[in-house]
Amino acid sequence: MRATGGQRELYQLAEEQGGYFTAKQAASLGYTASKRNYHVGAGNWIREHRGIYRLALFPAPARPDLILWWLWSRGRSDAPQGVFSHRTALALHDLTDANPAKLDLTVPPSFRKGSAIPRVLRLHYSEVGASESETVENVPVTTALRTILDVWREKSLPEQSLREAFEDAKRLGKATRRQIAYARKNPCIAQVIDSLERGDR
Repeated sequence: MRATGGQRELYQLAEEQGGYFTAKQAASLGYTASKRNYHVGAGNWIREHRGIYRLALFPAPARPDLILWWLWSRGRSDAPQGVFSHRTALALHDLTDANPAKLDLTVPPSFRKGSAIPRVLRLHYSEVGASESETVENVPVTTALRTILDVWREKSLPEQSLREAFEDAKRLGKATRRQIAYARKNPCIAQVIDSLERGDR
């Protein structure tokens, strides 16, 4: 059976999102509610969460949970707003052995959902600049430097552990001299970086 234009476009869209897509994304390609229900019933799609589907035959990504909850963070425009951060980002950057029980997701201060926050998530309300995030495992994640600064402020890990993470980030090129110098322009951040670098002396 030859794929239609809508099927090809849906596959291409889902391919960029680890096999996942939203109801609104499908609707924009001509998949009405009845068609969506049909594909779920036929086993072509799997309904993973309210308004979020996955192509049943698409190879599972390494971290499907990240893609699912990133899509969950979509706003009224259907664009995801969350960026994985704090201890979750620290683990994704391979800068800690600790595996947090919840997924840390930073969302804009104006972020609102009409339903309860899933227990697997721990939301942080803050702005994340374009230069403060990068793509890891197909989802946006705060940069190593922003991550270490965030965790330092919330004091959820020992300071020495974060000093070691900072050294590893510099050694691995995850926190560059340019990034650190730019961050130092903020006096409050400069104080934190001074504290992180005390372990060097």
